[in-house]
Amino acid sequence: MADGPGSPDLTGPAALARRTVDVVLAVLLIVIVLLPMLFIACAIRLEGGGPVLFRQRRVGQHGRVFTLLKFRTMRLGGDDAALRELIARELRGEDTCEDGSSKLNRDPRVTRTGNLLRRTSFDELPQLFNVVRGDMALVGPRPCLEWEAEMFPPEFASRFTVPPGLTGLWQVSGRSRLGTLDMLRLDARYVRQRTFWSDMGILLRTVPALLRGGGAR
Repeated sequence: MADGPGSPDLTGPAALARRTVDVVLAVLLIVIVLLPMLFIACAIRLEGGGPVLFRQRRVGQHGRVFTLLKFRTMRLGGDDAALRELIARELRGEDTCEDGSSKLNRDPRVTRTGNLLRRTSFDELPQLFNVVRGDMALVGPRPCLEWEAEMFPPEFASRFTVPPGLTGLWQVSGRSRLGTLDMLRLDARYVRQRTFWSDMGILLRTVPALLRGGGAR
């Protein structure tokens, strides 16, 4: 059931097996975490109201844009100027690491509940529905924003030949300690070495990675 290096676009039985595993595991996980998700939704509504879910356009396989779902972790009305500058600095090769983390620190847009959700990555649980819908896979490169995709160097275009993932090589390799260029290099390595069984290994490594914390950008 291996895809093999250089053959990211699967067809036939291997593609069907991979998609079947994604859907079955995603549905099973939705059932398991449904009650915690309801508690999270209540906590978000109690902290200032506003929508529970955050919907955002992301770039998927072959550049197809889809709507990604997350629990809302930010106050309404903020802008992403600081994040854009951080990504630009990282792509220029600058060291943006601060206190052992390369993610945006002390972001005033993030709520108290949002901080907890980001540290535990629970804000990404609604993406299980993206997996069921076929927008994403369980394992793959992080689905990026449209303006991020425009900034990425062309040598990393291979990351868009496979579906974006709920988890991936970047998430289990350091996540918040790694900058954007490191993430892109891991994405390219993932695509080259992508197999069904390597994906299963990344899924197993995701659990201890979540327990260590680190959160998402």
